[in-house]
Amino acid sequence: METATRFHNDGKISWYRSKVDPAVMRELMRCSDWQGLRQALGHLGLYAVTGTLAYLTYRNIHIGNWHWTVPVLCACLFLHGTIGSFLGGTACHEMSHKTPFKNKKLNEFFLKLFAFLGYWDHIWFRPSHIKHHQVTTHDDYDGEVVLPTRFSFKDWQFWLGMFAWNPFHSFNIYKTWFNRAVGRLDNDWYQHVLPEANADLRRQHRNWARSILIGHAVLALAFILSGHWFLIVLVTLGSHYCSWLVFLCGSPQHYGLSPNVPDHRLCTRTYTCSWLPGFLYWNMQYHIEHHMFPAVPFYNLPKLHRAIKHDLPPTPHGLRATWREMLAIHKRMQTEPDYCYAPPLPGTAGERAGNDVLEREAALTAS
Repeated sequence: METATRFHNDGKISWYRSKVDPAVMRELMRCSDWQGLRQALGHLGLYAVTGTLAYLTYRNIHIGNWHWTVPVLCACLFLHGTIGSFLGGTACHEMSHKTPFKNKKLNEFFLKLFAFLGYWDHIWFRPSHIKHHQVTTHDDYDGEVVLPTRFSFKDWQFWLGMFAWNPFHSFNIYKTWFNRAVGRLDNDWYQHVLPEANADLRRQHRNWARSILIGHAVLALAFILSGHWFLIVLVTLGSHYCSWLVFLCGSPQHYGLSPNVPDHRLCTRTYTCSWLPGFLYWNMQYHIEHHMFPAVPFYNLPKLHRAIKHDLPPTPHGLRATWREMLAIHKRMQTEPDYCYAPPLPGTAGERAGNDVLEREAALTAS
């Protein structure tokens, strides 16, 4: 007998959409292998460069120079972990939409590579995220983002994971993957998007969990036997530490905004930032645009932003301005737990799109 969950599949939402000229939209939806390769190889290249610098520094530490080589090693690891933190959810999010590459085999290859390096559950995430786009932050239908989201700056483990390595975080990662490998799912939402009735999807999910655990165990053993054990820190654990920047970039997506509204401008946040955070974040700072038009590849979101900017709420520029707004909301939520920030809207002259349209575009499969 299938386990019941609190989530439903019968949501019928008519989403607000800004108007875009059809010819412009066709151009914006065009996928490019070159753009996808530039992003994927660039991200992996930065990860490899910081890892190589850290490894070479580690190999050259000795009693006579430790006073400066150890700080250099810490700086290299800080950069490596900062970049590695974007390997999982950020990069795999885009490839789960199948939009970065025109060639879908390339998309699938890089999806699995990033998911492996970043310990990302792409088997669960794809059906989950399609539903998230259909019914964004609606309580009875969306279990991927449940508003209000909360975080605490008073937890020492939070700060340890932001700027160093929290071993409890790594332990929980492996514990979670072990549970998935033996078929135990995490929560109601997992049960909902991976139903017992879909035995093939459940099998794929277990097999991917086993691939993660066995693959990283084999790599770790190879590193130890070859005398290069420090590669465990760079590869096996490379996405587990220094998550400060991915936290700063990712938390604004829906934080403090309104649930149960049919307008992404009220439940999703767009901000702009400098090129490096935008590159590592795969342009997901343009989050309203992404939710309105999920079939637009990430590299075309800046153009889409310019096309509909007149119809969007005020857009903060830079992480500092964005977090100034976020912290003001956070402070108010401490005394008013049900408070939701409602940004001013320039108008409602757009169109409407059903959640079936969002489902179709979020699950883009064209070759």
